[in-house]
Amino acid sequence: MILEKINEPGDIKKLTYPEMEILAGEIRDFLIDKISHTGGHLASNLGVVELTIALYRVFDLPRDKVIWDVGHQAYTHKILSGRKSGFEDLRKYGGLSGFPKRKESPCDAFDTGHSSTSISAGLGIVQARDILGENYKVVSVIGDGALTGGEAYEALNNLGDRKTNFIIILNDNNMSISPNVGGMSTYLTDIRAAEGYITLKKNVEDHLRSLPVVGDPVADVIVRTKNTIKQMVVPGMLFENMGIT
Repeated sequence: MILEKINEPGDIKKLTYPEMEILAGEIRDFLIDKISHTGGHLASNLGVVELTIALYRVFDLPRDKVIWDVGHQAYTHKILSGRKSGFEDLRKYGGLSGFPKRKESPCDAFDTGHSSTSISAGLGIVQARDILGENYKVVSVIGDGALTGGEAYEALNNLGDRKTNFIIILNDNNMSISPNVGGMSTYLTDIRAAEGYITLKKNVEDHLRSLPVVGDPVADVIVRTKNTIKQMVVPGMLFENMGIT
């Protein structure tokens, strides 16, 4: 099994892309088996397997910091950081926590357990990094349900005028404990439905680049003005207008 080769954060970088696809299936089988005995959050973790593999492939944990909102979807993160042997005692006294815990691993950048906190926590880490003149990536992962929480809005508002390197991943899976309601839910639904923008952008750029001599320069101009085109096709640009791109 490929999963047996994963014992520390850097091991994922040694795999080929086909091996990572196999690993995703093995992780799901592992989670279903372990959680069926110990209890825990199943659906939220099955839904972020590929996302977590990608994070470990691209970033350098624990040097780079990944903050999980709520944290109940961090089981794959725990597996890839070398804690799969602890799943026998998941959520038991003295055993592996069901949420990120800094005392468990240097890969856990923030103790979580409540929703809507990942952006503000990540922004705090970013500020400390910049003040100290250090150089590492900070990634906050937040779901569309958690994005409706007030603390997330406060963090986005504070982030808007910070010109710094901070990555926010919106896990927009249209899932939460109960149906999402309100303006943010409607906004994200409208964006999901705006597939015409993505198709239009790709078709226009491909066609322009196929033209001899003038194609590439014209396409480059179009790419630089993509926000203008997007404003006309996509219903609103909330994050871009806040300075978050």
